[in-house]
Amino acid sequence: MSNTSVSQDVCWYLSGYADGEGSFCISFSPRNKLRIKIEIRPSFSVSQNSDRSEVLKIFQQVLDCGTIRPDRSDKTLKYEVRSLNDLIEKVIPFFERYLLKSSKKYDFVLFSQVCNILKRKNLNSSDLNDIIQLATQMNISGKRKYDKQKLISML
Repeated sequence: MSNTSVSQDVCWYLSGYADGEGSFCISFSPRNKLRIKIEIRPSFSVSQNSDRSEVLKIFQQVLDCGTIRPDRSDKTLKYEVRSLNDLIEKVIPFFERYLLKSSKKYDFVLFSQVCNILKRKNLNSSDLNDIIQLATQMNISGKRKYDKQKLISML
C-alpha cells in the first residue's frame, strides 16, 4: 500500500507513534572477514505488546516493507526495517514528509545522513569515520556496546 493511498491522519498517527515508540539505530559489529572490519547496520524499528500489534501491521502496510517478529528481550513484537534500500526509498521519505516533533528528529537527521553515506558502497576510511561520528551522536540516552574511540580503533 503506497502512502499516497493512505489518509493523512494515519500517516501523521504513525509519525507520532514512531516519535514516542520508534528507534532509528546504527549498530556496529566487528567482522574480520570484511574489508572495512566493521559491519554497519542501520535499522528503523517500533515495538508493541502483541495484544496491540495492529499498529505494527499498519506500519508494514503503509511503508510497504519490513518484518514483524518477536523481540525476546522484552516479550513484545517488533516491526523492523533493515534493508538499506527500503530505508532510503521508503522510511526516510516518509519521515521527511511526516516530520517528527520531538528531539528524535535529530536522531532521524543523523540516521538519514548515515544511510546516504552507506549507499555509496565502496566506503573509504573517511566515510567510516564520518559514519561513526554521526552514529555516536544518536540516541544519547541509550546504551552502546562500543564507544566512539573503540569503533575508530577498529578501522
